[in-house]
Amino acid sequence: MAVALAKEEMDYTIKPESGASNISTSDWPLLLKNYDKLLVRTGHFTPIPAGCSPLKRDLKSYINSGVINLDKPSNPSSHEVVAWMKRILRAEKTGHSGTLDPKVTGCLIVCIDRATRLVKSQQGAGKEYVCVIRLHDKIPGGEAQFRRALETLTGALFQRPPLISAVKRQLRIRTIHESKLYEFDNDRHLGVFWVSCEAGTYIRTLCVHLGLLLGVGAHMQELRRVRSGAMDENSGLVTLHDVLDAQWMYDNQRDESYLRKVIKPLETLLTSYKRIVVKDSAVNAVCYGAKLMIPGLLRFEAGIDVNEEVVLMTTKGEAIAIAIAQMSTVELSTCDHGVVAKVKRCIMERDLYPRRWGLGPVALEKKKLKSAGKLDKYGRANEATPAKWKNDYKDYSAPEEASEQLAVEPTPKSEVAVPTPEQDEAPSSPQNEMGVDESKEDEKKKRKRHEGETPEERAERKRKKKEKKEKKERRKSKQEKEDSDDSD
Repeated sequence: MAVALAKEEMDYTIKPESGASNISTSDWPLLLKNYDKLLVRTGHFTPIPAGCSPLKRDLKSYINSGVINLDKPSNPSSHEVVAWMKRILRAEKTGHSGTLDPKVTGCLIVCIDRATRLVKSQQGAGKEYVCVIRLHDKIPGGEAQFRRALETLTGALFQRPPLISAVKRQLRIRTIHESKLYEFDNDRHLGVFWVSCEAGTYIRTLCVHLGLLLGVGAHMQELRRVRSGAMDENSGLVTLHDVLDAQWMYDNQRDESYLRKVIKPLETLLTSYKRIVVKDSAVNAVCYGAKLMIPGLLRFEAGIDVNEEVVLMTTKGEAIAIAIAQMSTVELSTCDHGVVAKVKRCIMERDLYPRRWGLGPVALEKKKLKSAGKLDKYGRANEATPAKWKNDYKDYSAPEEASEQLAVEPTPKSEVAVPTPEQDEAPSSPQNEMGVDESKEDEKKKRKRHEGETPEERAERKRKKKEKKEKKERRKSKQEKEDSDDSD
C-alpha cells in the first residue's frame, strides 16, 4: 500500500533538459512508460502550470475521462449493460468497444463521457475469444483431424452473418490471425479452442464451417471474449457488482479509492499507438483542430510512417488527440519546417491549456502587415503586400487548390480586351447591399460548380443548355403567335 501511495505522489512529468536524461522510466504509467527511449527533437520548452497526470485528475474529471474493462455477464445484451453503467455512475454518455451477443461473456470496454471519442478506434481493434464447440458426431481422425481443420480456417475467410444476427446478411471477408486447440473430447463431441481475429468476425459461423469441413456438422456451445483491443482479462477486469459497490462506497463513505480502482484513464487504450510529445504551448491549438507543426514537436517515437495513426500527448502524459502522421521518423529528425501530423479525433477538452498561438515571429509580422493594410482582414495578400512576403510566406491552413490558383500566370497585355466607348456607356452590373458585384459572385460559383469536368461532360452540358434555350424560344414564339391571333 505504501509503495502504491509513493507511486501516486511521484511527479511523472517530462521536464526541460539540455543533455541526455539518466532517469529510468520503465515503471512510469501509461503513455509516459519508456519515454526516455523516444527520439528527442528538442529538450527546451517552457512548462505551463496547466493540466495534470491522468492518475492525478480530480474524481469528476477522472470518471469523465475513464474506461472500464467490464466482465459482461451472460443473458443481458451489451446495450443493456452499458445503460446500467450509465445509470450507476450517473454519467452523461457511455459507449462500448463492440457488441457481444446476450449469451456471450467476457471483455466489454465501457467508455465514459470524453472517452466515448475512442469507441470507433476500439471497435475496429482485434479481438480474441475462447470457444466451446459441439460436434454432431464423432470424427474418425480424432484430435489431429480437428487440429488440421482449425489450421485450414486461418487467414481471410468468407463469412455470412448468422440468421439470429441483427445486421444485413451480406457476404463479407474476415481475417483469422491465429487459432490454438486447447482441449478435445471425441467421445463427448466437444472441443475448446482459442482464436485471434479481426473485428466483426462471427465465431458462430466459424463453428458451422468447422463442422462442414469435418463432415459431421457443428455449432457453437459457449463463447467468451478474452481480449478486446488493448485490454484483456488480466487488465483489471471488473464485474457490474464491483462498479455498483465502488459507487456506493463513494456515496456513503466518501471513499473514492474503489472508483479509481475500477475505472482506468482513457490513455490505457492508447498505449499501443506510436507517440508524439507536443510542447505545452502548442496543446490548445491542436485541441482547436490546428495541424501540429515542427516548432511544436518535442519528442517522437522511432518507426513512424507517413499516414500512420499516432497519439499526440502532453509532457504530463495526457492524450490530446489521435492524429495522422504527415512525416516519417527520418523527416521528423531532419526537417526544420512543415506539418508533423493532422488531427483525426480530438480527445482533450479545449482551453484546458492556455491559448499560445499567434505569438511567433511570423504571426507577429503578419499582425503588423494587417494593421498597416498590407494584408486584408483575413490575412490574404492584396495590392499593397510586399513581394518578399508573397514569396516567403506559405499558408499551411489554405486548401491546396487555392494555392495552385495563386500560381496561375498573369494574362499578357496583348490579350487584355480594351473597352469601347459603347461598353463604357453600358449599365454597370448590379451590386448587392454590401457593394459586392453579384454577377462576378455568380460567375465564381458557376466556375467552381464545373471544376474538374471532362471535355465530354462539358460538351454534353453545353448541348443540353442549347436544347433548353431552343425549347424556351419555341415556347415564347408560340405564345406570341397566340397573343397576336387573339388580338385579331
